[in-house]
Amino acid sequence: MAGKILAVIETEDGRVRESSYEVVELARRLAAAGEGTVCAAVLGTDPAAAAGEVVRRGAEVAYAVGDLALASYTADGYAAALKALVKEREIGTVLFSHSPVGWDVAPKLAAAHGMPALMEVIGVDGAVWTRGVFNGKLHMKMQMEGSPVVATVQKGAYPAFEGETTGEVEPFAPGLDAGAIRQKFVEVRSAPKGKIDLAAADIIVSGGRSLGGADKFDIIRDLADALGGQVGASRPVTDSGWLPHEHQVGSSGVTVKPKLYIAAGISGAIQHVVGMKQSGYIIAINRDKEAPIFEVAHVGVVGDLFEVVPALTKAVQEARAKG
Repeated sequence: MAGKILAVIETEDGRVRESSYEVVELARRLAAAGEGTVCAAVLGTDPAAAAGEVVRRGAEVAYAVGDLALASYTADGYAAALKALVKEREIGTVLFSHSPVGWDVAPKLAAAHGMPALMEVIGVDGAVWTRGVFNGKLHMKMQMEGSPVVATVQKGAYPAFEGETTGEVEPFAPGLDAGAIRQKFVEVRSAPKGKIDLAAADIIVSGGRSLGGADKFDIIRDLADALGGQVGASRPVTDSGWLPHEHQVGSSGVTVKPKLYIAAGISGAIQHVVGMKQSGYIIAINRDKEAPIFEVAHVGVVGDLFEVVPALTKAVQEARAKG
């Protein structure tokens, strides 16, 4: 894929988010395959320092897109600034992380150029882009005609680029009209901290939609209690209100690295897997022997979780009673 390939960089408190280096990694792969140029865009009022960080870790050119109208994030402001950058620097491909910013800005940028946005990309082979559909159970392959190609990249689909590079920081002034930005930043609200901290847990037992309801989660809690661990869940569980969001493991929940992770009744959509695949030891329990979760599990149990989980709980309790 020749031409300029742009990774849109996200920052927090002036530092580059690690997920942005996954996007840089894909940009580098596309550039290598098509003899293109790896570019990055960092937006803000004074993004030069973060842009310097990016050229030291993967980008050949990092555009420090600076404007007073970018002091606070708005999708209108980001889309307008990137539209100007894409036009003036003749960018052929724009990559976002599949994050709230990507969900927000990528469709606006693509629509401004009369193009669709490719959302939740998990792989690229030549001109063929692959994205997950139906909660990751199916893969859709697509080819795009026209430019620029705008895509969001699923977290965990590519490793974060870890090398050291040298590149050039190039200031870019998009010349935004603050009055034309319809959205206005109001405030940032942080969700109250819950009673659990999955990120710090050594043992997590997670349940999925296969449990069938909130009242069925007692068997998950019983096993977690027996092991001295905490209860996790997949996104469909928290979306259904069976457990609070603080229990959700995955790309839109919490990324965890416990010593032991047990997934019961979880199919293994990539959104969940990227949040737990770095666990020390993974046990998966599922009736479907073709469930994707088995691809990352160290031990897979094909069976009914309503039979397997209580039996496992009993075995743990008996072992503890014997000391």
